[in-house]
Amino acid sequence: MTFARYLPILTWGRAYNRTALSNDLVAALIVTIMLIPQSLAYALLAGLPPEAGLYASIAPIILYAIFGTSRALAVGPVAVVSLMTAAALNNIVEQGTMGYALAALSLAGLSGLMLLVMGLFRLGFIANFLSHPVIAGFITASGIIIAASQLKHILGINAEGHNLLELVVSLVRHLHEINWITAIIGVLATGFLFWVRKGLKPLLQRFGLGAGLTSVLVKTGPVAVVVATTLAVWLFGLADQGVKIVGEVPQSLPPLTLPSFSPELLGQLLLPAFLISIIGFVESISVAQTLAAKKRQRIDPDQELIGLGAANIGASLTGGFPVTGGFSRSVVNFDAGAETPAAGAFTAVGLAIAALALTPLIYFLPKATLAATIIVAVLSLVDFSILKRSWGYSKADFAAVLATIVITLGLGVEIGVSAGVGLSILLHLYKSSKPHIAEVGQVPGTEHFRNILRHDVITDPGVVTLRVDESLYFANARYLEDKIHNRVAGDTMVRHVILQCSAINEIDLSALESLEVINERLREMGVKLHLSEVKGPVMDRLKEQHFLKDMTGKVFLSQYQAALTVGSQT
Repeated sequence: MTFARYLPILTWGRAYNRTALSNDLVAALIVTIMLIPQSLAYALLAGLPPEAGLYASIAPIILYAIFGTSRALAVGPVAVVSLMTAAALNNIVEQGTMGYALAALSLAGLSGLMLLVMGLFRLGFIANFLSHPVIAGFITASGIIIAASQLKHILGINAEGHNLLELVVSLVRHLHEINWITAIIGVLATGFLFWVRKGLKPLLQRFGLGAGLTSVLVKTGPVAVVVATTLAVWLFGLADQGVKIVGEVPQSLPPLTLPSFSPELLGQLLLPAFLISIIGFVESISVAQTLAAKKRQRIDPDQELIGLGAANIGASLTGGFPVTGGFSRSVVNFDAGAETPAAGAFTAVGLAIAALALTPLIYFLPKATLAATIIVAVLSLVDFSILKRSWGYSKADFAAVLATIVITLGLGVEIGVSAGVGLSILLHLYKSSKPHIAEVGQVPGTEHFRNILRHDVITDPGVVTLRVDESLYFANARYLEDKIHNRVAGDTMVRHVILQCSAINEIDLSALESLEVINERLREMGVKLHLSEVKGPVMDRLKEQHFLKDMTGKVFLSQYQAALTVGSQT
């Protein structure tokens, strides 16, 4: 049973049948067609040869199919992780060298090892420390940077930069170098791909094509652009007129490779690998859970860590770079009818055939076309509406999202994602450091107690009941001390304070010490401290300490019982 838990393939594989096989093959065909240009494009974005994109999409998909729990997640290179890869490696080695490719392998291996260890130790909860608004802000900013970074390929000029400002300045300085043929190809390809996303489906439906065929044709839009622009460059000899092309791509299956074990290199890659692991896992698990919910399937986050870890280790051993579950390809896989992870394995076979047989056909593929593919894909990730939603809901969330966007755009993705992680943790600490503490009273005719500011309730001037709506720990313990002191110190009629603990799931040692301080201060004022509705696990911990013995008051099973007992004593 334990063995099967780590190998989900043993579960879904037993029930595999001819219907599932048929659906998986159809889905794999559609996804393969989509992934060929996408994989090449993301390798370009990562600063690697185009074949690395194909290699990173073969072994990782197969390994995820064995170890992953999502029936529809398609693993491979994605835009944000590819950009983070380039950002990390450009600071360490020169792009285009053997050292760069070796560093990419090492980054994938290190990231895979981290994910695997987190999965084995069931540390999937770590991703919860990244707030979704902050992640949305980071992805939005990254999408803008990615799109800006590809304009040099669209225009056929040289431009460098790790953030938006550097990229814009560099692009402006090199505008005089524009290759107008390249620019025409790039602009037309980008415009066509945008039109395919919005306008092709209604057009095909007007011609009476079915929904299934229409969907397939829309998904193959990038392939059409690749074919058309490649033919144009070949037929008219545009490469001789300065149009940059992909060039020769090795006609082979993924090679067996080994990452570097240099302590110096691994030390430099440690932080980028961790950040890539976390961002990749958050993106992947979000997609997997969304798609699984539509079919009432279950995703195991810890096993997903193992699946993604295995996929990245596989990428490091087969000439790839860091990978994760991609949104667009996973949705296509789901919509195409994928029943099991076997669809991913079949996709890997299709990509392997492409790597063996089709690579000579992309010799004249212009880099501007791949850049157009990237731009259209990543701009769908840009979502400034998160600023409006967060502003209307929580100013603290808005500040964190805005700061993440500004820092990422201004300082680059590595600092941006680090800031996002830090801001998420700070946001959590800020919110929980000032928990909602309501003074409550009894709702007339019931045994219920509600906030005195929101309801007409019965109160006793000699009794103050405070409901703490948060677990108590080091960050908010002092806040509770101050809250109680400020409420009681100026009211000489108070003789009893009841802490209603119905929302308290844990009390750490710092909070326990604060309760001891509160108890002692109230004793000095002639006020007794009582607890009500303490949860079992919290009570078990308190019983192990001397606090309950020293407490001036009692512990009550219910708030109603506490109010009756204490009220009769005032």
